[in-house]
Amino acid sequence: MDKYDFNIKKVIVHILESQTGIPVLSDEELDYGSEFGEFLREHIYKVYTSDDIKTCSFYETESEVFKMLSGYTEDRFAEISRNIATYLYGIMNSNIEIPSADLIVVQYSINKTNYLALLKMNYKSSYTHMTSCDEYGGNVNEVIMHKALLPNEGQKLSEAALICLDDLTIRVIEKKYDVNGAKENYFSKRFLQCSSSLSPKAKLNIVTKAVEKVQEKFIEDNEQFEAKMKAKSVIHSEFEEQGALNVSEIAEKIFEEEPEMKAEFEEQIDKYRLSTDEISLQNSSSAKKFSQQHLKTDTGIEIKIPMEQYENPDSIEFITNQDGTVSVLIKNINQLYSKM
Repeated sequence: MDKYDFNIKKVIVHILESQTGIPVLSDEELDYGSEFGEFLREHIYKVYTSDDIKTCSFYETESEVFKMLSGYTEDRFAEISRNIATYLYGIMNSNIEIPSADLIVVQYSINKTNYLALLKMNYKSSYTHMTSCDEYGGNVNEVIMHKALLPNEGQKLSEAALICLDDLTIRVIEKKYDVNGAKENYFSKRFLQCSSSLSPKAKLNIVTKAVEKVQEKFIEDNEQFEAKMKAKSVIHSEFEEQGALNVSEIAEKIFEEEPEMKAEFEEQIDKYRLSTDEISLQNSSSAKKFSQQHLKTDTGIEIKIPMEQYENPDSIEFITNQDGTVSVLIKNINQLYSKM
């Protein structure tokens, strides 16, 4: 999927600034020229390809947004977007920890299927210039703090929804904020009112943390580094060779001769109903941490080893000495470089 496969059809923006007390809603659609269209496409593409995105389902009898979209037609785009923005603003205005934002609503299509993007552009603060006149008519240039800047196209949105207008299936990215004194995914729970599954990235984090907990429980401290390196290598190989991570298969490979550890791992994974899952990542950066071994010694030395070098016995060797200490032998170096 390329970002230029996203065909933008309609755009509108509503200002949801909590301090004003009321939302500033637009009656007119925006002109999305080449630069602004590129800005929107980039953000929608980042959401669409993010491994933080969750596939969800509306609670149809409860969700106000679902009810609004059930009667969606293109000629009601502006009206329905205003209703959605007003509903979101009511939730934001009752919970001060939820950040102010512009809500950009975009109707777009992929292969003739229509979608609606709800892009909550949380404000960023930064300095900018301002020009004014003094009492004598002279020009005065100042630098001021602007507190309502939108995220640029290189930044990831923390809250957004992509909704298929054909069947109202929904995919969500969100972040927890304080609501009534507790951290909560208000975007899915209170605003969209939809079920929330685990994202691929969340599933991967659960699996890796479960592996680490099992190793810490069963393996002596001075032997854990080898076990952790092996587990990291197995996960890296699975993504490289299979393009996905089969949870039951990696359990077999990581704990191949340790049935007790494997059983403990499966018990932890079963809590999240992940034991038969296959974890597929869309974004290569999500698996980047598995592309190298990062070691730190008790003397403060840090070593980063690309995984292909770690798996090559002609490049590196770990030697356990008679006194229990470990030596790292780096082999066949043609040239060393020093970085400042």
